[in-house]
Amino acid sequence: MNFGSVDEVLNFAIDREKDAVEFYSSLAKEATRASLKATFEDFAKEEEKHVALLSDIAGHKEKIEAYEFKKVTDLKISDYMVEIEYKEGMPMPEILKIAMKREEKAVKLYSTLAEKTDHEETKKVFEILVQEESKHKLGLESMYDDYLADQDN
Repeated sequence: MNFGSVDEVLNFAIDREKDAVEFYSSLAKEATRASLKATFEDFAKEEEKHVALLSDIAGHKEKIEAYEFKKVTDLKISDYMVEIEYKEGMPMPEILKIAMKREEKAVKLYSTLAEKTDHEETKKVFEILVQEESKHKLGLESMYDDYLADQDN
């Protein structure tokens, strides 16, 4: 992938986030259980926040420089999972695996792209994306871990 400008990077990322919103929204529509529907709707809302963040940055480039990075823990749970496809009626742990793998792939993609660019502003945009996707990955891995812990009770 070659990007000619920061705007191209932002547009690429916004499109990916919109795809994620669509993915989770479609799963919410298919969900047969209210709890699953709510979970998918929450996932879609989180991705919508990314679209809004990236759109805001696109319109206000000074926000790239102002973005504050924070350490995000990586539980690495998804790193040890194989990718699976969604099937209607899947149990919650399997659905969380799908979502975790999606976020993991996004983190890896943006990390790789950040490493491959010499343009500082573009690099920072990719690093922002890594940070935001890492937060989602952590949230999903924590949810998965909590879900499994609850099964022991």
